[in-house]
Amino acid sequence: MRIQLIILSFLLLVAVQNNLASVGADPGAAPPVAAAGPVAKEREEDGDRLERQQQLPAITAAFALRTTRARAHRLAYLCYETTLDTPFKPIDLAEIALAETGGHYLSSHAVSSEGALGVWQLMPQRARSHGYSPAEMKHDEKCAAAAVRELKEKLKVADGNLMAAKRLYCGSGRQARIYETKIRKYRREIMGRMAAAQGRNPAPALSTS
Repeated sequence: MRIQLIILSFLLLVAVQNNLASVGADPGAAPPVAAAGPVAKEREEDGDRLERQQQLPAITAAFALRTTRARAHRLAYLCYETTLDTPFKPIDLAEIALAETGGHYLSSHAVSSEGALGVWQLMPQRARSHGYSPAEMKHDEKCAAAAVRELKEKLKVADGNLMAAKRLYCGSGRQARIYETKIRKYRREIMGRMAAAQGRNPAPALSTS
């Protein structure tokens, strides 16, 4: 009987020690895993912010070839500010502006033969669908905001395919394919300027498909 009590006591002691060891290990191991999430997210946000900022000088330079330097700075900053907290980068909004009104001095008063308005060429009914009057498309800030909302809608229709969303921004068919070619051309121009500023060979155009 005494031997059995000794064996039971020994087994109980071993079980208690194992339990204490496992309990003691969990609090020590958990914090690094929990801390990794916020740190990784912060680094990702910093990288995204840096990429957006690096695009601004190249966008400004591309705009300055089509309009005044002051206006180029203003529109480039709008591309940055309006795309914050969206799936889009400044370059996405910039290349649409260049494709739409780059040949018309990026004018806020530009009106297409179909009636599209402003730098980002919103049709009156599309402007209204985003909560703006057609007259407000002459205001660059509101036109840029409406363009981002329009692009978000097209992105949903395109199942997250950004280049397809940009084609839809223009329309469909042959005209949209020509539009895509223009978009890619302006992206190459901006990225080429970014590469030159960083002292490296121009990288191939970013895939948005």
